[in-house]
Amino acid sequence: MSNGHLGWIANFIWGIADDVLRDVYVRGKYRDVILPMVVIRRLDAILESTKESVLKLSKQLDESGVVTKEPALCKEAGELANYAFYNDSPFTLSHLRGRGRKQQLQADFENYLDGFSSGVQEILEKFKFRNQIPTLMDADALGALIEKFLDPRINLSPHPVYDNDGNERLPGLDNHGMGTIFEELIRRFNEENNEEAGEHWTPRDVVRLMSHLIFWPVADDIESATYCVYDGACGTGGMLTVAEETLDQLAQEHGKNTSIHLFGQEINPETYAIAKADLLLKGEGRAAQNIAFGSTLSRDAFLGQTFDFMLSNPPYGKSWKTDLDRMGGKKDMSDPRFQIQHGGDPEFSLLPRTSDGQLLFLVNKLTKMNHETSLGSRIAEVHNGSSLFTGDAGQGESNIRRWIVENDWLEAIIALPLNMFYNTGIATYIWVLTNRKPEHRQGKVQLIDATELYQPLRKNMGSKNCELSEAQINQISDMFLAFKETEKSKIFQNEAFGYCKVTVERPLRLRVDLSDAARKRFAQACQEAKEEEVAAAVDAVAERFGPGPHLDYNAFLKATEVEARELCGNVTAKREKLLRAALTQQDDDAEPVIKKTHSPAKVPADPLHGIYDVTIQGKARTVEYEQDTDLRDTEQVPLLEDGGVEAFFKREVLPYVPDAWIDETATKIGYEISFTRHFYKPPELRSLDEIKADLLALEQEGEGLLEAIVDHEIQ
Repeated sequence: MSNGHLGWIANFIWGIADDVLRDVYVRGKYRDVILPMVVIRRLDAILESTKESVLKLSKQLDESGVVTKEPALCKEAGELANYAFYNDSPFTLSHLRGRGRKQQLQADFENYLDGFSSGVQEILEKFKFRNQIPTLMDADALGALIEKFLDPRINLSPHPVYDNDGNERLPGLDNHGMGTIFEELIRRFNEENNEEAGEHWTPRDVVRLMSHLIFWPVADDIESATYCVYDGACGTGGMLTVAEETLDQLAQEHGKNTSIHLFGQEINPETYAIAKADLLLKGEGRAAQNIAFGSTLSRDAFLGQTFDFMLSNPPYGKSWKTDLDRMGGKKDMSDPRFQIQHGGDPEFSLLPRTSDGQLLFLVNKLTKMNHETSLGSRIAEVHNGSSLFTGDAGQGESNIRRWIVENDWLEAIIALPLNMFYNTGIATYIWVLTNRKPEHRQGKVQLIDATELYQPLRKNMGSKNCELSEAQINQISDMFLAFKETEKSKIFQNEAFGYCKVTVERPLRLRVDLSDAARKRFAQACQEAKEEEVAAAVDAVAERFGPGPHLDYNAFLKATEVEARELCGNVTAKREKLLRAALTQQDDDAEPVIKKTHSPAKVPADPLHGIYDVTIQGKARTVEYEQDTDLRDTEQVPLLEDGGVEAFFKREVLPYVPDAWIDETATKIGYEISFTRHFYKPPELRSLDEIKADLLALEQEGEGLLEAIVDHEIQ
């Protein structure tokens, strides 16, 4: 059947909504009726030829007391139904045409719907189609709706329609044609409702590009074999459909006979129903069973399964707190997909902020990669910009990027033009990943700036004002395959995106005040804490040291410990806290506060990491100082920094704060990817001649202006 005829059928069905539903529903709700009715009419037409035999077998099974009839009835429904569905009600849509009484039509129509097999029942349930029947009956529109779908001008049956002379009047509609019509209707309804289309539907130009990116690099390696394709946020199933078509076409071009199995999961009931219905209408009834309902994050329907090709456009900027709660929360998380071992950390967390779970969909796919085949797995997924850089070193988002890059799975990221999607104008990117990088790509990542490759739409659809032409899709795909440095394609070592987040510490320096006023405050605090003896010890030290201020806290503490030992025992942590609160203040001119003292033989000096040589009472010692948390700072040191962290520290930190050191225990590795940094073009500065010409023009324009103003005031 020609594309023109398929388009005519789609237009006819599109027109049914205006003819029958205009005064019954607002325009945005037409699809709630039209899409399920298309499904019902197509299944009705497919089942016509085996209707009587199905009814006969159903009666026999009932008489024999068989409870589970579905397998037998599906088989009896025949090959056209893909042995996947049936209807054992006594009615067809033709039987229901022209029912005179409204009440009888409603009862019989509901009986007809009840006769469908469980898979179709689930589709109708998720469409919430039965909820529409009262509205249609109140408006007396159900009969007209059925009549329109039985119009002799269109044929939704796989069998041709003949005239009285035996000539073919209308060709049969095969599964591919039916699928094309259904997808066209989905596209139109999504564009009509563009304020929410982006949540459920990715523009076909983007999907075709994604399919190129995952299939073209391995086109020559495709064998006559079985391949599994997966989308963990499948929406209406469009990505799976395009992926199947692309893979099938490549296989045919290479003389291969492939068996392609589609798998998907979707949480939105309506789009889930559309995805299942689409496969059913294409004659892939068994594949429809591989579309699962529910949250991919908290209720993974394919736990433990692996897939050869995966692609998705997951929701971004959407909270996943409910999913986290279902999985036990961050503390009691037990899902093996998101708690792994990596980089020597046995509990390496891949959990991002609860406000945005988009990267978890990518993690889910990476845990489903096939590591047993030579082809491995290939993944394409759409993300917004936050996936590139949000999350500090050690946090979930950064850990995910680190895990991906250090496993050498990331092949490329492609920046798409702005305003490519229906309900958002934000920047979007396609991530391309595989666990079988070709040798020339190993250890490297390609960034492609395709933001300027687009053509404007003749009419905007919500935020979407541009699209990719077929030539532009091929141009981007060719840049990816070429893997060459150009103005729009940059290639980096994996480590170029990594950095060490280094914690820079400085010593705590305390000045001690032993004045009468300070000691009075201290005595009051000791009384409240029932530590009066400590106040007496400080008074004794003050008699020896004087009121101060004293710039060596270490000497003061040592003297206080000696005095306190006779009065009340050791200076405990609680007692020292009282001392510091009442008697000390931070002072840059004071001596650093010693935290630990070591023998140089056991702990050698290492000033870069906070261990210093000192002399205490004439003896050589190494010491560690207490950190001043108010002066604590961090530095991001690139993994590719010449000389590493120490060279950076000596060059960028020590010249400005000589008493600083690195707290190595707090060092964390992070990863972020900045397109702006690598593709930024500074605006071209104007020449001095141009600036001078503008100034002269302004000067000439202003000549006589002051004189005119003065003359006006005089007048």
